[in-house]
Amino acid sequence: MKIGAPGIVFMALLIVSNAGAADYLPPPGEAWKTQTPAQQGIDSTKLKAAIDFAVAHEAKLSPELDGVIDQRDLRLTIPLQFAQEPYSDPIGPLKPHAPANGLVIRHGIIVAEWGDTHAVDMTHSVSKTFLSAIAGLAFDRHMIRDVNDRVLDYVHPSPDFELPHNRPITWDQMLRQTSGWVGTMWGKPWWADRPGKEPWDELAAGPPPVGQQWKYSDVRVNALALALTYLWKRPLPEVLKENVMDPIGASDTWHWDGYDNSWIELGGKRIQVVPGGGHWGGGMFISARDLARMGLLGLHEGRWGHLQILSKAWIARSRAPTPQNPEYGYMNWFLNTGRKLAPAAREDSVMFLGNGDNIVFIDYEHDLVAVVRWIDDAQKAEFVRLLEAAVTR
Repeated sequence: MKIGAPGIVFMALLIVSNAGAADYLPPPGEAWKTQTPAQQGIDSTKLKAAIDFAVAHEAKLSPELDGVIDQRDLRLTIPLQFAQEPYSDPIGPLKPHAPANGLVIRHGIIVAEWGDTHAVDMTHSVSKTFLSAIAGLAFDRHMIRDVNDRVLDYVHPSPDFELPHNRPITWDQMLRQTSGWVGTMWGKPWWADRPGKEPWDELAAGPPPVGQQWKYSDVRVNALALALTYLWKRPLPEVLKENVMDPIGASDTWHWDGYDNSWIELGGKRIQVVPGGGHWGGGMFISARDLARMGLLGLHEGRWGHLQILSKAWIARSRAPTPQNPEYGYMNWFLNTGRKLAPAAREDSVMFLGNGDNIVFIDYEHDLVAVVRWIDDAQKAEFVRLLEAAVTR
């Protein structure tokens, strides 16, 4: 049954009762149970208003960026706000993204879906959430004995972590983006990522003290990805597929792409190191439906049915506020501390958040996950407000 704008579909009941609904998890493939919003305690009119809002506020490129890319396609997902940075040239794959799409899930069951949720798009910094999961797998397997251990002690010898400034850096600091790591990753120096109005000033000031300053830096995230690759001694997409994506029933359409120059020799094999975002291209390319499965894994504190894929201890660390930025946990768990991120939602709600915006919103209070792709960043809190207003029980 279609309601309102084309592509917005509220799904009909598929042989399911509310009894035991909270325990439902979708099996692999497309057989995902669906219900109408009303059957899951959601006002369909108000939910439609939230979805209409997301579609109406699809992110577009700004006119001052003419000439940077082909303006015939306003959905090309190059990270254009970084185009004026030093060393801003892309070194990984890029692609146009699908129009705005997403889905809303209550008790594991789809209650609304719009746009092409099977479209495999860049997800930008939501890639960091997958990187954090790989660190969590290593922690749960005691490959990382303590997150407060130095990274150097696990990836020695490493020229970057051997630098005097970098030697004290811990796994926790890398995951919280407080490391202050210095160096150059795949041709991108530490100071050139989000340097501010005067990038040379940051270089002249020198690196921040280790563990003292929070800064969102894909260069440092990529240093973490390299360290984890050395730790696992395998390509990280293989680790993710085997230990997370296959167990949660994700499709085979996602791919995590590295840079043209991010290759290393490890154990006699040539391995591509993947980045934690799409800042210079690459990163995780994935559908909204597969992102929703990752959201459900976070909602259930790392458990998928009888499998504890990520320990509750790891999820707790991921949700613990970073002292230097209480709205940030482990990458890329954005927290609603002080209800600043989403004032209409309870403080324990979280988002996996990437440029574009790509949003996986987890509402523990209402057992709800929403995936919203390509919404204007400034409008995400209002979408959440409209969504929360739709929940009636």
